[in-house]
Amino acid sequence: MSDSLRIAPSILAADFASLGEAIRTVEDGGADLIHVDIMDGHFVPQVSIGVPVVAALNKVATVPLDVHLMITEPERQIEAYVKAGASMVSVHLEATRHIHRTLSMIRALGATAGLAINPGTPVSALEAVAGQVDYVVVMSVNPGYAGQTFIPDSIKRVQETRLLLDSQGNRAPIEVDGGITHSNASRLVNAGAEILVAASAIYGDTDPAEATRRLRAAGLDTLDNEKVEPK
Repeated sequence: MSDSLRIAPSILAADFASLGEAIRTVEDGGADLIHVDIMDGHFVPQVSIGVPVVAALNKVATVPLDVHLMITEPERQIEAYVKAGASMVSVHLEATRHIHRTLSMIRALGATAGLAINPGTPVSALEAVAGQVDYVVVMSVNPGYAGQTFIPDSIKRVQETRLLLDSQGNRAPIEVDGGITHSNASRLVNAGAEILVAASAIYGDTDPAEATRRLRAAGLDTLDNEKVEPK
């Protein structure tokens, strides 16, 4: 279990007409990061927001912006998002042909370089860059929509990812994104997750600040959860 759990509310489920207030509310609840999903309508079905909105969010947020690029050929847009205020940038292994170069680009621009993998991508596909990533995003739903149901196999995939990173001497944190709730948070932390992204579980609550606090407490509550072992 990690003693440095970070909660990253995803504005994908927030009221887009009041994003500034949505950020302030979860920061009051102790949010460590603000997760920003960028969708292009190509790599994933939906289109979300772009560089100008990230720049506007950066003026409001007092915690780092965790920008998740769910876009094809992310290397074309990384610099613009970092300049707009992204502290962390994750790209999908499935979305770029030159992953080493792309990760190096993110880091050279001064941001933390993350690599995301879809549920259908084997964890072993990370092996070639396991020593280079600053963090890994394990998708626990197929990306593109908020409010999806958590894929149970994701817990095993988190632990497999932790073992792979450790085998390369890389203590990079694992972020889990998709279907995170108070009921699965503790098992994910036991499996090796250190950053939990939550959209509907926080912004679908009548009190997002309190929901943020409860999610952290749930993630750190391991009394009734056994450590997950890989199969």
